[in-house]
Formats: sequence, structure tokens, C-alpha cells
Amino acid sequence: MRFTLAFGLLATGHFAAAHMELSWPYPLRSRFDPQADQSTIDYSMTSPLLADGSNFPCKGYQDDTTWRATTTYTAGETYNMTLTGSATHGGGSCQLSLSYDDGATFKVIQSMIGGCPLQSKYDFTMPSDVANGQALFAWSWFNLVGNREMYMNCADVVISGGSGSVAAFESAYPDMFVANVGNGCSSVEGQQTVFADPGAQVIYGAGLSATSPAFPSC
Repeated sequence: MRFTLAFGLLATGHFAAAHMELSWPYPLRSRFDPQADQSTIDYSMTSPLLADGSNFPCKGYQDDTTWRATTTYTAGETYNMTLTGSATHGGGSCQLSLSYDDGATFKVIQSMIGGCPLQSKYDFTMPSDVANGQALFAWSWFNLVGNREMYMNCADVVISGGSGSVAAFESAYPDMFVANVGNGCSSVEGQQTVFADPGAQVIYGAGLSATSPAFPSC
């Protein structure tokens, strides 16, 4: 038991120093979740998705983790999400997305283009026209400096007060940008990822704006 705990702490320290992770809402198998099954906690939550895409999305945790909502969102209200870690790899670009079909489809509700995650907390508004019910909330990140990777953590949430249906939501919101996971699309080190369709809620940083050209073109 002591060896396992020590190994977990070492692994946590190693990966936390390397990357970032979603700390709220509590992602699946998060060490920050006080109700998480201790036997399944991922102490390498900060590691990126595998380059071959075999654990996209959500590291596959949405398929083999017992569903349990960590928070409830009311449509039209403003909330925050938080990130933890000691190395931001020069920033980059992030997205917040929702899935109503266990990760088969993710639709973007907010993009942070440039400078993400140079701050640890981001506010977002849960759109008023989302569908009600169980959903996966996802944070994804494409780092500016370092290996070409995609980072993604997902949380089980419940949404209420929405005026839309799943079909209407999926047709109205853009797909989450996906790259560096064996899908034929790659970001470029040192060049900011600019989403072609970032959605209605966008936070710009690193000198980027709504007129910045989309990059990469995939």
C-alpha cells in the first residue's frame, strides 16, 4: 500500500510538472474528486491523449467509468472551470465542449484562442438553448510549445433549464477541433492554433482576434 501510494505521488508530481489538467468540474477519475473510486484514479491525468487516437476522446474513461454527475449547470447561467498544473507550454488554444452521446459527438460552447491555459480559471456561460439531461463536459487543449499533442479531460454533468433538444443543439454548434490523434490533422509548434469555427463565445489572447486566419487548415 505504501509503495503504491508513493508511486502514485511520484507519478502525480512528474506529470503535473509537465502539463495541465482540468480540476473543476471534477473530471472522470480525477484525484481532486473526493468521491472518486480510489482504485481507478488517474495520477497521470495531465498526460496527453495517445498519438494514435486510441484513447480519444476522454482517454476512453466515459466508456468504463460509472456515471456520476460532479456538478449541475443551469442553462443561461455563468460558471467557471479551473485548471491545475505548473507548465503551460507557452499557452495555446483551448475549447469547452458538450457531448450528449457518450463522446461520439462533441460540440463547442466556448473557445479560448491563444494564451490558454496561461490563467487557471475561465468563466463561461452555459448557453440557453442547450438540451437538458446528462452530458459530458470536455476541456481540450493544443499547446503552443513542445510535442504536438492534444490534451483532453471530461466530466459527467447534468444540465437543466435549457430550451433546446439534442438534435437542435448539435446542428447549431460547431464540432470540437481535433488534431494530433492520428486523424490526419496536426498543429504546428510555435504557431497558434486558431479554430476555423470557434462558436459564439470566444476569448482571444496572445494578440489574436476575430480576424486572425484559421490555422491549421484540416
